[in-house]
Amino acid sequence: MSTPQPSAGGRYRGAVDLSITPDTSELTNGDGMGPDPNDANIGPTGRPRRHVPEPAVLDTHGPASVLAMCNQKGGVGKTTSTINLGAALAEYGRKVLLVDFDPQGALSVGLGVQPHQLEQTIYNVIMERSAELREVIRSTSVSGMDLLPSNIDLSAAEVQLVAEVGREQALERALRPVRAEYDFVLVDCQPSLGLLTVNALAAAHGVMIPLECEFFSLRGVALLIDTIEKVRDRLNPDLEISGILATMFDPRTLHSREVMSRVVEAFGDIVFDSVINRTVRFPETTVAGEPITRWAPRSSGSKAYRSLAREVIAR
Repeated sequence: MSTPQPSAGGRYRGAVDLSITPDTSELTNGDGMGPDPNDANIGPTGRPRRHVPEPAVLDTHGPASVLAMCNQKGGVGKTTSTINLGAALAEYGRKVLLVDFDPQGALSVGLGVQPHQLEQTIYNVIMERSAELREVIRSTSVSGMDLLPSNIDLSAAEVQLVAEVGREQALERALRPVRAEYDFVLVDCQPSLGLLTVNALAAAHGVMIPLECEFFSLRGVALLIDTIEKVRDRLNPDLEISGILATMFDPRTLHSREVMSRVVEAFGDIVFDSVINRTVRFPETTVAGEPITRWAPRSSGSKAYRSLAREVIAR
């Protein structure tokens, strides 16, 4: 397997081969059960956990670090991770804006907002000069976390932006007035590599890639990284890969552990130590319209996203 090597800032050049070749000797401790569960230093990634300090208390807020949650494959946990990472960051005193940049409006629904009832959304902000961003932003049930909602109207923007000058920077221009008010802006991208996703990458400082621990999820990562490289070269030279987040991990299955091993082998330190396991709690939170940190604050999912928030702040 050819392994790409990161350059400064987590940049990758060249092809990424993420084929799976089962080699249980690399994955197990001799009993077929993966890393030794009795070794507290070894995390689910199969490597020693890195020390992450407790986040410092902030006296002021901003300017925001913009992170795009991006993966062209659907169902990998982008929206779930956006909501719960945002809530965990808010728990640590960070002021967070969640941007629903998917016409399906799943992020809005996941926070208890009915998209079809909205009179103004992010579509109006990026397509109409008269729309006031602060009037469209909504507060959520989480103190310190706001939402810029979306609905099906946003699907028209992809067509309408084609004729616009600077069409790739529409989102960056829209967010500019409030960046100084937030510490983090998390953009939930649609599951494609179209113009809306390019807008999110052009506006972002970093890309977080939620990656389901399943073979078909691996196949699209190389294409996504190629898109990130093109956006960096042509539109946003400051864009970096902030990290890869393993989601829907099931430590009981050999397949999940094989995928995890290949991802860590290919991307090294860029893979977060925090891993999101499969749990029935996440579908429950969607119905409740609450992040898991509020719905089930002592659950393993809440702990995982708080751990992720500490890593994101430290990076």
